[in-house]
Amino acid sequence: MAGMSMKACVTGVGNTEYRKQINRSAEVLAVEAVVAAAADAGIDPQQIDGLIPYPGHIGDDVIQAALSLNPRFRATIDMGGCGAVSALRLASMAVLSGAANHVLLFRGLKGSSGARKADRPSFLPGQPFRRHLEYVYGMNTPAQRYAVLCQRYKHEYGLDRRTLGEIALAARAHANLNPIAQMHGRDLTMDDYLAGRMIADPYTLFDCCLETDGASAVIVSARNDARDIRILSVAEGQGASPDDTSNREPFLDIGLTQAANRVWNDLGMGPEDMDAAMIYDCFTFEVLHQLEEAGFAGHGEGAALIADGGIRLGGKLPVNTHGGMLSEAHQAGLNHVVEAVRQLRGECGARQVENARLIAVTGWGQLGDGSFAVLGGRNV
Repeated sequence: MAGMSMKACVTGVGNTEYRKQINRSAEVLAVEAVVAAAADAGIDPQQIDGLIPYPGHIGDDVIQAALSLNPRFRATIDMGGCGAVSALRLASMAVLSGAANHVLLFRGLKGSSGARKADRPSFLPGQPFRRHLEYVYGMNTPAQRYAVLCQRYKHEYGLDRRTLGEIALAARAHANLNPIAQMHGRDLTMDDYLAGRMIADPYTLFDCCLETDGASAVIVSARNDARDIRILSVAEGQGASPDDTSNREPFLDIGLTQAANRVWNDLGMGPEDMDAAMIYDCFTFEVLHQLEEAGFAGHGEGAALIADGGIRLGGKLPVNTHGGMLSEAHQAGLNHVVEAVRQLRGECGARQVENARLIAVTGWGQLGDGSFAVLGGRNV
């Protein structure tokens, strides 16, 4: 990706409002976000000639028909939430090779008012294992599956519930500076967090990401206009075992472990150079987990980074300044890319990271697939 860094840019981002219930279809929401992203990029929507949708949800045919597109490049990335960041890599390749001029990444979800998570088809790998050894014992939700990994970490390194609580509180504090966030205007205290009802031990209500109605879109192009945000490097990877989370060795090894190392090596920089990070926060522990695997803290040391406002605005490493999936919206990670772009443009108002130049973005998918990107502003 080093040879691509001067040309492949995020040129436009867009989104709808994020709410618990929106009385418009997912298809309509997706089109609204795409039109907003095209306007932000300064192009006519019909100039979009590359499409990367989110598998299992709104397909590229919907966008094609609604906006009369004639794409030259179409692809899907079957890596769950990892795909939002991985798509930056594929889109960069497409625009720099000439396969397309403007590649669209989009999400349109009715995650709250539509089918509940446990009722949707599963796209996880290792389905025979899931059907015969997990589902029959009632382990069929992400919270149950990933709670086991958190419990293992707690056993090995120790983990205070208040550390997870601070992750949730930091996300909510940021969301309360973000008018479009689903949880904007809804304060959260540590007492509230500790009183949250149990979901899957140790995860309680506020450890779990939102379910959201809404849509988001990102456009990647081969140009370098003043507002364009450069895709400096992107990598992806899988953990030691792609079809399990809790029995791999080393047990913390996920795709991000390899992906982040590749990006740091590619760029000749490291975690200390980042001004903020957008971490895929499906659950609170996964913020701590990914911060460690990306090198922002050593194993067992993430709690120290998180303590005393370390991941809040003004802290050592502001994390998820939009509120993340815990408090802004569940957009399968694409809203993290949108926020990174707006931060690097200096468009975030009260939640703006001062002089933001470099921002890391992570993706988490399936049972530990990982992706990692560093985006840079014009002042890099």
